[in-house]
Amino acid sequence: MAGYRIDRVSEDIRREIAAIMRELKDPRIQGMLTVVNVEVSSDASFAKVYVSAMEGIETAKLAVKGLTSATGYIRREVGKRLHLRKTPELKFVADDSIEKGMGIARMIGNFNSDSNEE
Repeated sequence: MAGYRIDRVSEDIRREIAAIMRELKDPRIQGMLTVVNVEVSSDASFAKVYVSAMEGIETAKLAVKGLTSATGYIRREVGKRLHLRKTPELKFVADDSIEKGMGIARMIGNFNSDSNEE
């Protein structure tokens, strides 16, 4: 039963962090950033937040530095918005899954255009 609650909390945290990121004024947090996944520990004391950028991994790493400096604010806002008894400690991790996905989509598009020419 507890697994369902953790999944629900992680999805809620993902949604709220994405909304908070749009409100931040830090110049390092720019571009098309996405919260890909949030892994919450079983006791909800820690959460790993995976952040990806359309521009690539370097932009995501820069954004992670900005998010890390704003961790206190983000954690307070998440706790306030979700009314959690214990707000998890947030750790931000750069992820390149969007960049990989766009590369795969490009390869599929190239394959389809080559197939249509024949």
